[in-house]
Amino acid sequence: MTVDTAANEVHVADGYRNRRVIVFDATTGAYKRHWGAYGRRPDDAAQGPFDPLAAPRQQFSPPVHCVRLAQDGLLYVCDRSNNRIQVFRRDGTFVNEMVVDKKTRGLGPLCDIAFSRDAGQRFFYIADCANDTVHIVSRQDLAIVGAFARKGRHAGQIYGPHLLAVDSKENIYVAEVFGKRVQKLEYKGR
Repeated sequence: MTVDTAANEVHVADGYRNRRVIVFDATTGAYKRHWGAYGRRPDDAAQGPFDPLAAPRQQFSPPVHCVRLAQDGLLYVCDRSNNRIQVFRRDGTFVNEMVVDKKTRGLGPLCDIAFSRDAGQRFFYIADCANDTVHIVSRQDLAIVGAFARKGRHAGQIYGPHLLAVDSKENIYVAEVFGKRVQKLEYKGR
């Protein structure tokens, strides 16, 4: 979940059983609104296994794994099993999407994202939990511009990256499910 202090709202990725982003008042907890993929009404019916050759699904697939708010007010949602990130305005209006490693099957590659700490948040990082890497993405055009790490248990390698955080010096912290640790990856520049 993410807290939008400007709007006094909490956005929740409600996606292990359901297939939606749901919004609550941050003070009272009162329900405000919700939406599914492409900003449409969600349908929680089973969809079957992901087929990378099929047309994009019109619904989120569980798990809807993360929702993150950028400084400019755009919300980024990890539609993990559909191998995509969808971008929305605060009200649920669909803006754009990107696909990450379309051939990945199973629970998909999108566990979490974290934004760079530069003034415009020009980039975000993706914890690719299926392929054990971290992607660097340009927010301007949603293009993957780089990646780092590979599967392993040694320093600098990652195994099941699940959560990301970026500190004020652009160092990246990766919490690993299978590696059972948190690593600090030191920022060296772009």
